[in-house]
Amino acid sequence: MHVPSGASQTLDLLDFEQALALSGQGDSYDRTRWLYVPDFYADYRYILGTRGEHPLICIGINPSTAEPDRLDNTLKSVQRIAAGNGYDSFIMFNVYAQRATRPDDMDRELNELLHRENMRAFAYVLAQERAGKRPAVWAAWGAIIEKRGYLADCVRDMAALGERFDAEWLCAGPCSKRGHPHHPLYLKKDEKTRPFDVEAYLQTL
Repeated sequence: MHVPSGASQTLDLLDFEQALALSGQGDSYDRTRWLYVPDFYADYRYILGTRGEHPLICIGINPSTAEPDRLDNTLKSVQRIAAGNGYDSFIMFNVYAQRATRPDDMDRELNELLHRENMRAFAYVLAQERAGKRPAVWAAWGAIIEKRGYLADCVRDMAALGERFDAEWLCAGPCSKRGHPHHPLYLKKDEKTRPFDVEAYLQTL
């Protein structure tokens, strides 16, 4: 369980470039295998994933307790679905970078600085595709997006970035009655991804 120490606006945040530059300098995990930014446990996390040529980029709402070699059940499911769909790696990303196990503990108001740096991290992730294919972005935030009014606008910014990088949007499992893409938990281990029309979805929010 991770409960934020307070609103993220009170944190002394590393911007994404600073966090990326410092990442992997310690010996707490295998930096040749893992991408972890920042690479220490904090009230925020930009990126957690494995390194490869063709990653499946999973988009949840916000980070919880997972770290390299200490994946929670959500990340274990993400890893299985990525492998089962032919990807050599996965990257866990989030609509909002504040770490909180319970979405009810997330910021009441958008931290514009945290969101801006999170979008810089997303652009970095989208640019990592090295197999000559479109970045594969798996929408997996579930109905939790309704917890905060600012989250839909965060996804709109992500969709705009995705368009710039010609991202392929995907989902897995059944969407909710309101059209929200399924959360990674409770998916069959052999669940296949399929196209997700993120623009049409955003018009319903």
